[in-house]
Amino acid sequence: MKRRICVFIMLFLMCHIYAQLVYHDASKFPLLGKATEATGVRYERLPDSLKNISRAPLWNLSRNSAGMAIRFCSNSTTIAAKWEALINFHMNHMTDTGAKGLDLYCLQKNGEWRFVNSGRPNGKINQAIIIANMQPEEREYMLYLPLYDGLVSLSIGIDSLATINQPLIDYPIRQKPVVFYGTSILQGGCASRPGMAHTNVISRRLNRECINLGFSGNALLDLEVAKVIAEVDASVFVLDFVPNASVEQMKERMETFYHIIRSKHPDTPIIFIEDPIFTHTLYDERIAKEVQRKNDTLREIFNRLKKENEKNIILISSKNMLGEDGEATIDGIHFTDLGMMRYADLVCPIIKKAIK
Repeated sequence: MKRRICVFIMLFLMCHIYAQLVYHDASKFPLLGKATEATGVRYERLPDSLKNISRAPLWNLSRNSAGMAIRFCSNSTTIAAKWEALINFHMNHMTDTGAKGLDLYCLQKNGEWRFVNSGRPNGKINQAIIIANMQPEEREYMLYLPLYDGLVSLSIGIDSLATINQPLIDYPIRQKPVVFYGTSILQGGCASRPGMAHTNVISRRLNRECINLGFSGNALLDLEVAKVIAEVDASVFVLDFVPNASVEQMKERMETFYHIIRSKHPDTPIIFIEDPIFTHTLYDERIAKEVQRKNDTLREIFNRLKKENEKNIILISSKNMLGEDGEATIDGIHFTDLGMMRYADLVCPIIKKAIK
């Protein structure tokens, strides 16, 4: 009986909290992480003009909101969210919070971003109190969006007497973003929550906007994607396509893909990243040979570009990307949070130096 009473009280209190909240459409606030504004829907990543041009799998993945984040400030004691996922996507090796949940960060006085809490999804239509019981102080927030699903709608809930406004501080810096192109790993597989995708980790470390053009299984050097990338006035371009692209595709398209970007940005650093030395290559000889062959091809083409006097190109070896303990992936390939952090540890200093 006592247990039933306690449950009833908890439900009553939760209903009371929800009743005191007012929701604001997130479309009123800045959205970080887009390469173009010419999308049919706000939370998509490729321009609507490519809908009937790009391969269907690539286009469908472009509707995922990977790398995007909403910026706002509020003095509310509670931050909540309502959102509808685009397809209610689920995988057996990635958390639902990472795939279709939300992640809230708060800007600290020292200029660093601090994880607050996640908005955990229950299905296609969701409502969650992300944080409550705070002091009513003005704070700067960043709300990361789903990595492997898209959004039909998103609203941010605050106290009925609180305010929610445009960000007062220009962090992450939006001028000259870093543009990433790559695979499922770059899209965020398999981070436990959106803020742990390595592009988001790097964005917070640099305090600079990063654009995530990761397409799971589909970083095949599609030239229309290179044209989208080339339209961004970036500080650095990071090309991490080798886990998906075959040797034949690299030989056929890599230089053309590169020159499309370079023709618009003659002096901007362009970084190429090798295929990771996946943890199971210690045992799977076929995969080990494939990784070696791909990385040899990447280095061969990169060296040819250098001999042709191409400037400001950088090649990052994957030798120490995942560490030596074999603990950085969920399935031998896709990164855990540990793998994401190790990737950021390797790549972030090189990007930072390239920006300077």
